[in-house]
Amino acid sequence: MSWPSLALRGTRLVRSGSGSAGRLGRAAGAAVSGMGNSTSSSLGKSATAPVNQIQETISDNCVVIFSKTSCSYCAMAKKLFHDMNVKYKVVELDMLEYGSQFQDALYKMTGERTVPRIFINGAFIGGATDTHRLHKEGKLLPLVHQCYLKKSKRKEF
Repeated sequence: MSWPSLALRGTRLVRSGSGSAGRLGRAAGAAVSGMGNSTSSSLGKSATAPVNQIQETISDNCVVIFSKTSCSYCAMAKKLFHDMNVKYKVVELDMLEYGSQFQDALYKMTGERTVPRIFINGAFIGGATDTHRLHKEGKLLPLVHQCYLKKSKRKEF
């Protein structure tokens, strides 16, 4: 299996449950971040095709946050989705062996290297400030709901 397939293999999308930020630690090769989301750090040796892995991740999940564990803006964005009780996938770039290549690919895709880089329904919406602005304008939750409606309709067929 190539590293793009392994890059996020250990991740799982879970509802952000309790109000606590959770613990940061390593278990069985995976880096576990707060709020019930996890990212895998078990990558292969080759750093090819991070754009493909990013595109696959954002197409498979309604909300994806590319983050770093030490970033306060990332924590702010994750807290917003947590407080709205929205499921999201977080990819902690500083916990991945090839995180800098992922960050380079995100730069090429979005025009910025900063984190968080947030995608909803396959589309880049911006960073933490952009996300909070959309929430204040009442536009964030409809974007999320639109994605879940689309995914539930696909399951019916």
